[in-house]
Amino acid sequence: MSASEEREHWELLPEVGLGPLRLGMSPAEVADALQVPGPRERVGGPYAQEDFADGVKVFYDAGRLACVALDAVTGPQVSLVGTPLAGRDPEQAHQFLLDYAVEYGSCLLYTTDGSLSLTDLGLLLRSQQVGDVRLSRPLLVKEEWLESEYYRDRLPLEGT
Repeated sequence: MSASEEREHWELLPEVGLGPLRLGMSPAEVADALQVPGPRERVGGPYAQEDFADGVKVFYDAGRLACVALDAVTGPQVSLVGTPLAGRDPEQAHQFLLDYAVEYGSCLLYTTDGSLSLTDLGLLLRSQQVGDVRLSRPLLVKEEWLESEYYRDRLPLEGT
């Protein structure tokens, strides 16, 4: 799928979920919500990571969904007040989030890798290298991970 092709659209439910996924789901519930028998791949590392088709990666904490990361190009599109968050120029996406934070009184946080988060939404905006350009990619992260300096500095860094 290219950035210009139609992609699935997922609703952001602040601090609750993204599309059909809800924070706190078990791996079986995640697969069921995505209507697949299971992940394409399970990845080792500090988080129990599962990669699904269509650019969806999930991360678990103690067997419960703690983070959803969407690919900048192949993942579902997520919008915030009608503005797409995936597959954009990262500087423009960051500026949009800064403007949103001013207008709606959201709490901002920069992570050690320079990603911007609206902590009250559980939204973290990372960038991803795609060919010769970098594009924005949204992550939904459980509140405890954004509030804890330990977890915040060790959030899933694949693709950044």
